[in-house]
Amino acid sequence: MNSLVCIQPGRFEYKEFDKPVLTAGNAIIKIKRIGICGTDLHAFRGTQPFFSYPRVLGHELSGDLVEADDAPGFTIGEPVTFIPYINCGHCIACRNGKPNCCENIKVCGVHADGGMAEYFSIPSRLLIHGDGLSYDELALVEPLAIGAHGVRRAAITKDEFVLVIGAGPIGLGTMEFARIAGAKVIAMDINDRRLAFCKNKLGIPHIVNAGESAKEKISEITGGDMPTVVIDATGSKKAINSAFQYMAHGARMVLIGLQKEEISFSHPEFHKREATLMSSRNATRADFEHVINSMKKGLVDPTNYITHRTDFSELSAEFESWLDPQSGVIKAMVSL
Repeated sequence: MNSLVCIQPGRFEYKEFDKPVLTAGNAIIKIKRIGICGTDLHAFRGTQPFFSYPRVLGHELSGDLVEADDAPGFTIGEPVTFIPYINCGHCIACRNGKPNCCENIKVCGVHADGGMAEYFSIPSRLLIHGDGLSYDELALVEPLAIGAHGVRRAAITKDEFVLVIGAGPIGLGTMEFARIAGAKVIAMDINDRRLAFCKNKLGIPHIVNAGESAKEKISEITGGDMPTVVIDATGSKKAINSAFQYMAHGARMVLIGLQKEEISFSHPEFHKREATLMSSRNATRADFEHVINSMKKGLVDPTNYITHRTDFSELSAEFESWLDPQSGVIKAMVSL
């Protein structure tokens, strides 16, 4: 089968591998769609933490179930997606119902080879029914689940002001699920084109460019209170360190974005607010199910995010262009 391998930062090669053979407790999927995410872009740049080369990228996937062992309720030939975080099942996180932050986790396309290939093998226990959704929609369940999990971590209540920093695909999904949770959402980014997308496509009521007057604008929007929830979806050290100034007293901050360096903030300013700082890693089955249910109810339309399309045979040639902000890419979708 044909696979696309990231040999080293900035370099892809198509390679032929044997088609996976069915083994006990696993399933084989014929890949139909691959969504390109920030992790893939960071890996290509050489800036992705927890990463080594060579690596087959790709974990936003959908396709047809072609073989399976120990997959009760699933039918050969049905469209599926899956949870791409392979957990160990016995560490303290897994025992406490948090497989998304398993001590020994292997994320497809990061710690283990991913799905930029014609076929992919995954533990059957991680399969997710297609439930009538299209291949495009199914490939976008995982990135939306990342945002849904961050929103769940924040424990948002109705009519809270929630500031989401970063209007990339993860940030956009976070905004949508914060809205579904009843929040008054404020979108922040440095890219005016993406902020316009938030307002015009997603109906986000408040947009703020992260410039010099951002704090004043946010204060004005919130009537001087500042947001009680701040969620970072940038993975930018500068953005994360700056985000603390936007927190209301008693606020919660959730870091969905990931960067390699240290976080720095004023302890007295953080302490006097009795603020809460949380990370949000991956997502759980409950988040995947919440996303699928929200799609089926029409509360979120993931196809809004697809701005670029290409065939798998052209992926290597086109991928680097998506690193340029001027490309206008929000979500690129690859077809096989």
